[in-house]
Amino acid sequence: MEPMDIGWIGTGVMGRPMCAHLMRRGHRVRVFNRSREKAEKLIQDGAAWCPSPAAAASAADLVFTMVGFPRDVEETILGAQGVLEGARAGTVVVDMTTSSPALAVELYQRAREKGVDTLDAPVSGGDIGAREATLAIMVGGEKPVFEKIRPLFEILGKTIAHMGPSGSGQNTKMCNQILIAGTMIGCVESLLYAHKAGLSQAAVIDIIGQGAASSWTINNLGRRIAAHDFNPGFYIKHFIKDMGIALAEAQRMQLSLPGLALVHQFYLAAQAQGHGQLGTQGLYRVLAQMNHMTP
Repeated sequence: MEPMDIGWIGTGVMGRPMCAHLMRRGHRVRVFNRSREKAEKLIQDGAAWCPSPAAAASAADLVFTMVGFPRDVEETILGAQGVLEGARAGTVVVDMTTSSPALAVELYQRAREKGVDTLDAPVSGGDIGAREATLAIMVGGEKPVFEKIRPLFEILGKTIAHMGPSGSGQNTKMCNQILIAGTMIGCVESLLYAHKAGLSQAAVIDIIGQGAASSWTINNLGRRIAAHDFNPGFYIKHFIKDMGIALAEAQRMQLSLPGLALVHQFYLAAQAQGHGQLGTQGLYRVLAQMNHMTP
C-alpha cells in the first residue's frame, strides 16, 4: 500500500502504539491529543503536531480517532474545531473509540453531507493487543469503504471483520463488553477463592487457564491480579462508560441484562472508592474489600 497522509487523534494507552504501527509502515501522520505530552514520543519519531482535530484532518486522506467517551467523539469529530470542519471531500474518518451505536449513525449521516466517509471500528485486545498489533477490529459502515481501509486495519490487528452498516461495529463491541463484564466477575471470584484457600494464584491460572475455564481475561488480567499489578490496560472509568452504553441500548431494545447490571454496580463501587484510574482488573480490590481480604 502506498504511504498515506493520516490524521491521528487520541494518543493514550492504546492510541499511541496503534499510531506508531502506522508510522513504522511509512505512513505520514499528523497528530492531535488534548494533552500534547502524551504525543511527544510520536512527535519525536516524526509525527507532525497539529493544534486541533480540524488541523489534523485538513491534509489527511484518512483520519483515525481513538478518544475516551462518546462526548469526546462528538466534540472531536463534530465540534467547531472538529474533524469534519477540516476534512476534505473524499476523506475517510475511522472512529476506533468504543462509543454509542446511535452516535456512529449520526456521524455517518453528518459526514455524508460533506462528501466524507465514516467507519465505526472499535477494537478488543487492550493495551497488549495495541502494542503487539493483535487487536480484534469490528467495523460498521459501507463495505467498499471498509475494503479500501482494510490494509491499514491489518497493520493494527489480527482479526478484522465487517459487521454491517454504520453502528454495527459499535453494537458488536457492546456484545464483547457484555461478555467481558461477566467473565471478569468470574476471574476475580476465582482468584479470591484461590487466595482464601491458600493456593498460589499464579499456579491456579497455569492449570485452569488451559482447560474449559480458559479465557483471555484469566490468562492476561488474571496474571496481573496475581502479580498485584492494577495499572491500566483498559481503565475502570472507560469500562463503566461501555457498560452504561450497553445498558442504555438494551433498555431501548427492551432487553433485560441483569448480569451486566450487577457487574456495572461493582464497577461503580470501584470508582466511588477512587479506583477509576486503575485497570479493569482493579475490580479485584472491591470484592477483596467486601470479604475483608487484603487486595
